[in-house]
Amino acid sequence: MNDFAVNNFGDTRSGGLAGPMGLFVIVLLVIATVLLIRNMNKRLRRLPDSFPDAQQTQREAEIARLNADLEHSDEGKPAPKVDQDRSRATAAATEHEVKGITTDSDALDPEGDQGRV
Repeated sequence: MNDFAVNNFGDTRSGGLAGPMGLFVIVLLVIATVLLIRNMNKRLRRLPDSFPDAQQTQREAEIARLNADLEHSDEGKPAPKVDQDRSRATAAATEHEVKGITTDSDALDPEGDQGRV
């Protein structure tokens, strides 16, 4: 019967360091947990009550991108000193030439086109 009560784990009475060391580790873990909880509470208090909708954020980003594109396209406008009427007249003259419409000044002489170079 004495075989069951044999201590095979060594002498636990000498040294006696396991109890105080375990207590020290437990106290350190409790302190670390308390500090982590305090830190998380501070961070949670800083958060806003509600976050903006993801779709709303996407819409605002899209509007900002489109506004930036419009500003870049405005930079490509011609300078205000350019005569727009002259540009339109040139385009109209070119269209008449392509269509084959002649004006009085473009009419050919009956002798031919020998006077022109």
